[in-house]
Amino acid sequence: MELSQLRTLIHVAELGSLSKASDRLHIAQPALSRQIRLLEEELGTRLFDRHGRGMIVTDKGEDVLKHALRVMAELEEIRATASEGDAPLRGHVSIGMPPTAADILTETLVAAFREAHPEATLRIVSAYSGYLLDWMHRGEIDAAILYDPKSARTLRTQPLLEEILFLVAPAGAGLSLDTPVDFGDLEDERLLLPSAGHALRVLLDKCADDRGFRLHVPVEADSYSALKTLVLGGHGSTILQKAPIHRELALGQLCAAPLVNPVLKRRLIMSYPTDRPVPRLARFAGQTIASSIADLVEEGVWPGILPEQDPQLEHSAPKARLAQPYRK
Repeated sequence: MELSQLRTLIHVAELGSLSKASDRLHIAQPALSRQIRLLEEELGTRLFDRHGRGMIVTDKGEDVLKHALRVMAELEEIRATASEGDAPLRGHVSIGMPPTAADILTETLVAAFREAHPEATLRIVSAYSGYLLDWMHRGEIDAAILYDPKSARTLRTQPLLEEILFLVAPAGAGLSLDTPVDFGDLEDERLLLPSAGHALRVLLDKCADDRGFRLHVPVEADSYSALKTLVLGGHGSTILQKAPIHRELALGQLCAAPLVNPVLKRRLIMSYPTDRPVPRLARFAGQTIASSIADLVEEGVWPGILPEQDPQLEHSAPKARLAQPYRK
């Protein structure tokens, strides 16, 4: 088994085509085809299903691909260790994000990689925290932004933000960012929320239970973009952080107010697995994400509490400072 075969496997799997991989690697297509065939013969299994539109990785191929990605990542770590500290890195990294964070941070992260590590390849996976945690433990992603991970002891964690949640309503509903709404006032509110079991819904149901009432939720949607669209259409109100609706607030299409009694907050954490070394590209992604969130907080786009600056990965959250206050 040769590294060139593993490299070919990775690129063909990503692109789904020998011809596209040939263009990217600047290697003749027959040579790549031979590498795949030899690798399949050595492993005694079919790695791809061939069809007229390209090549699809088989289930066995997916398993082999995970190991190939780890091998190439370790190889890149060797190169990085021997090179100058600020030299551009190569290799592949997969970063997981919740949907709202992905909507806000993806463009900034891609731009940072293009500038600092143009030869690296970046995969961004958008899913809810439970899925991301499972995929990270299985080695399918290298790091992830998570909301309050329950198994934090199995992770290296870097606190990013304790974000503040807002009641969001259609324009004209009379909400103001300067005038908080008591959580008890939501008893008669028509709310559009994620389904039961979703982390945000669990938080809201618990708060309502503590106040002695049940939330009125005639429509459930697990997509934040769907919730925003429904509110824009005048179908009810929802509860979100400010960042995903910042543009709509500026344009006067939505209005929002912070909630009190209780103040609703969620911890956003950059997480890395403890069972394997953290690749340098994953650390770079984490640093870029933390810096981007801090900038958005300072600009008032993403209200919340920032952690004190700490260059080390922590297993518990450090003391925090209020970076974007609001009036009670």
